[in-house]
Amino acid sequence: MDKNIDNKSNFSSPLGAGGIDNNGFYGDFGGAYIPEILHGTVERLKAAYFAIKDDATFKAEYYDLLKNYVGRPSPLYFAKRLSAEYGTNIYLKREDLNHTGAHKINNALGQILLAKRMGKTRIIAETGAGQHGVATATACALMGLECIVFMGKTDVERQFLNVQKMRMLGATVEPVTSGNWTLKDATNEAIRYWCSNPDCFYIIGSTVGPHPYPDMVGFFQSVISEEIKWQLKEQVGRDFPDYLMACVGGGSNAMGTYYHYLNDERVKIISAEAGGMGIDSGETAATISIGTTGILHGSKTLLMQNEDGQITEPYSISAGLDYPGIGPAHAFLAKIGRTKVHPINDDEALDAAFELTRLEGIIPAIESAHALALLKKVKDTFKLNDIVVITVSGRGDKDMDTYVKYFPVI
Repeated sequence: MDKNIDNKSNFSSPLGAGGIDNNGFYGDFGGAYIPEILHGTVERLKAAYFAIKDDATFKAEYYDLLKNYVGRPSPLYFAKRLSAEYGTNIYLKREDLNHTGAHKINNALGQILLAKRMGKTRIIAETGAGQHGVATATACALMGLECIVFMGKTDVERQFLNVQKMRMLGATVEPVTSGNWTLKDATNEAIRYWCSNPDCFYIIGSTVGPHPYPDMVGFFQSVISEEIKWQLKEQVGRDFPDYLMACVGGGSNAMGTYYHYLNDERVKIISAEAGGMGIDSGETAATISIGTTGILHGSKTLLMQNEDGQITEPYSISAGLDYPGIGPAHAFLAKIGRTKVHPINDDEALDAAFELTRLEGIIPAIESAHALALLKKVKDTFKLNDIVVITVSGRGDKDMDTYVKYFPVI
């Protein structure tokens, strides 16, 4: 434990000189497109965030929570049987073993500490799969703060266990019945509430939204790649993999996974986005594959939209990946070719989930199963001695109702 989160401080911009600028742009993507009523709120947030990035006291409190409350470091597990199946060396970054069952708690705790420093007492959040909602409700319970979580009614129904957890933790869950009743609509409603209550603190759960949120969420999630570096060094004698893989919806677990490797050209970075029923089916959330540039939820990025600029409703079997946009950093990384992105259809994700369960005894979240499905997409490029790291961003407890519908034996 002594060699991990207790003494790390390498939190520079992950994209170097060509990355984020002072206005929050990653190349053509990013920025802060916000209503005037939120301008002062966001400016104060930026000032507070940049102040804590090099604050030793803040870091000490944050890392103490990650170690003693979350249970970090999360293991980097060599998946022996999965490796034999694909003829290479596959390691799983086990974010599913964190307290609350996903990577979301890393960011929620960082932002809740920032909120307390700013004197905030009411916290709002949006959630799709419910893991960010649970993480935020958990952080608020820990700190004794009011918590309101906006969640699409469709997601309330298909992620009911997480809804009950949030309520047990003391949060108010607001079902949203506009649009498609999913993550986009929950985010819309959270922003509307924020405009009417600008003194509350909005904990955004992914690398989306107005600057500084994409940068801030990546910053708090970067503990993932930070740990991967020393864990690989300890286990295989070098601190970088040949392949790094994660799923992207808004992009928080992926950014945390990639953060410290973005400028390392030895590492091939591959992302999985939600193909749904297929990218040409009209039932998809494959934003990078079919999206065009537009503005949504405070930033300029790639969006699923029609020729009139109206958002196209996304679809995925995964409640955490059916977002019609992508974090601006991920849009930038895909555009410049730093990341390769594959759309993973529902059936491919389910097959990958059942394969991991059968071979390794690990039931992943459906979101994470999209990343695992990348193995079949790129297996022909693997060499026997390659090192492949895949982030298992969450555990599958929340998705059992969905799995039971498709598992052929039940």
